[in-house]
Amino acid sequence: MLTRRRFGAGVAAALAAPAVPRAQVPWPGDRPVEVIVPFPPGGGVDVMTRLVMPLVASHIPGMRHVVSNRAGAAGQIGLEATFNAAPDGYTLGATTIPAHNAIPLERAARYRAMDFAFLANIVEDANCFYVRADSPIRSVQDLIERARARPGGVTYGTTGVGSDDHIFMLTFEALAGTPPMVHVPFAGAAPLIPQLAGGHMDVAAINVNDAIGMAREGKLRILAQAAAERQREAPDVPTFRELGLDIVHGASRGIVGPPGLPAGIAERLERAFAVVLADEGFRRDAERNAMPLRPLVGAAYREMAAGVDARLKELWQQRPWRG
Repeated sequence: MLTRRRFGAGVAAALAAPAVPRAQVPWPGDRPVEVIVPFPPGGGVDVMTRLVMPLVASHIPGMRHVVSNRAGAAGQIGLEATFNAAPDGYTLGATTIPAHNAIPLERAARYRAMDFAFLANIVEDANCFYVRADSPIRSVQDLIERARARPGGVTYGTTGVGSDDHIFMLTFEALAGTPPMVHVPFAGAAPLIPQLAGGHMDVAAINVNDAIGMAREGKLRILAQAAAERQREAPDVPTFRELGLDIVHGASRGIVGPPGLPAGIAERLERAFAVVLADEGFRRDAERNAMPLRPLVGAAYREMAAGVDARLKELWQQRPWRG
């Protein structure tokens, strides 16, 4: 994670960078920039995109944008649409790592994970286990004991095969020594959470802030969170490390562009993201919207994604996952 000093230096450098002449990069023009969210409305990636993009556009004269949701195949459909769009600055996309990198490992995909233009990571949200408030599963130990006592009899929901949630659960099963539980994948957190609340699965492996409002209302409970330290949004929830399981895992959510995005356009977007992510007003809005920030712009974002990509490829060789 970037320190405040390092990130502040990055913002200063971005602001000091010379402006790209409009004649050299005639963008934006008279049509809006489409920002593709590869999940349904209402989920964490969607909320992040709709909060940050108006502010980014406000720092680029003439830029208008429209957010479109293209859900399906655990994000693959939307990511393919972004990757294969014309690299002219009029199509950008939201993404979430590690799912971004996992999809091409497990199945044929019309994109290459590391060939996108990595513009800015915004959020990093730890994985966790949610259950209904009245669930008999009161703790992680209860979940382990139930999974061992009822092989194939415990169901869990995630936001898709190869999602951060799914990989998190595979890691948990390996470390806890449980038989595989029954995976129920959904096209995002928004359709999953009502099914959990309705009692249609035993547990949801999602992110802390995907259902934090329902936890605060007493409708759902979090058993544990896979953060290095307890997240601000869930200070009373233990980490897996506190419970003796060395699991630190989550979703990193940001904005990318198609391969070959012109350097001048990428630089203008990166400068705008740097300014917005350092703005105290945006940080307050992010906190109100339960968005734990991890600002990484341009090369720093690509470096983080490359590290995840390498670790996932190693995991795939050791334990390839399926649905």
